[in-house]
Amino acid sequence: MPEQANRGRFVWHELMTSDPAAAQEFYKRVVGWDTQKWDNSNADYTMWMAGPVPVGGVMPITPDAKAMGAPPSWLAYVEVPNVDDTVEETTRRGGSVIVPAQSVPDVGRFAILRDPQGAVFAAITNANPLGDETDPAPRTFSWHELMTTDYKAAADFYNAIFGWDKKSEFDMGDMGMYYMFGRDRFTYGGMMNKPQHVEAPIHWLHYVQVESADAAAERATSAGAKLLVGPMDVPGGDRIAVLIDPQGAGFAVHSKKQ
Repeated sequence: MPEQANRGRFVWHELMTSDPAAAQEFYKRVVGWDTQKWDNSNADYTMWMAGPVPVGGVMPITPDAKAMGAPPSWLAYVEVPNVDDTVEETTRRGGSVIVPAQSVPDVGRFAILRDPQGAVFAAITNANPLGDETDPAPRTFSWHELMTTDYKAAADFYNAIFGWDKKSEFDMGDMGMYYMFGRDRFTYGGMMNKPQHVEAPIHWLHYVQVESADAAAERATSAGAKLLVGPMDVPGGDRIAVLIDPQGAGFAVHSKKQ
């Protein structure tokens, strides 16, 4: 079936934040995105644009999320053939529902979910056909990293939900094992157990590809971000840096080996 061909693709990245206007100025400076208001609705929603291509969106923290104490954060949406089936499978496998499945005209049907270890993610069935999947380009999201309590159980969960498979695994010494996942020829990211010294909840961290991780990290810190990791080399020679934006959302930048 054609819709099965896109099962498991990361298709959208959304920032929910306390100050969307300030966040837009920050990420324009750090990543180089443009922005465009989403005009299909009265909602206060703005899209992140990599040139002519929308790669995600930014919106205020909703009253419901605020009432639950949700901090500013990035959320990734993964394509599935049928969101309602994915919700059912998620709960059957020990996950939970944060926002029940709902439809947005001309966009699709989505749900926001929590995996059994506590990390938040979203599933979507797009209303419109997706273009062919390609390798990450500058100003698009290039890596997705899960820090959890049991990476093997998490891998089994997501592999069942999204059809991902194991690409490789390597030992990081004191940091433990790093499990890389993806589908077809694409490697999407990695999973690892949270080290004891890391003071953070279970979470997904999303990396944006930039020309230089060092330069992007410098722009970010000069604009008020907090640098958590790096800039540093990773296996293969690429460079990364992990940051907290001025409103408190975690993200990372990634540049290819020169």
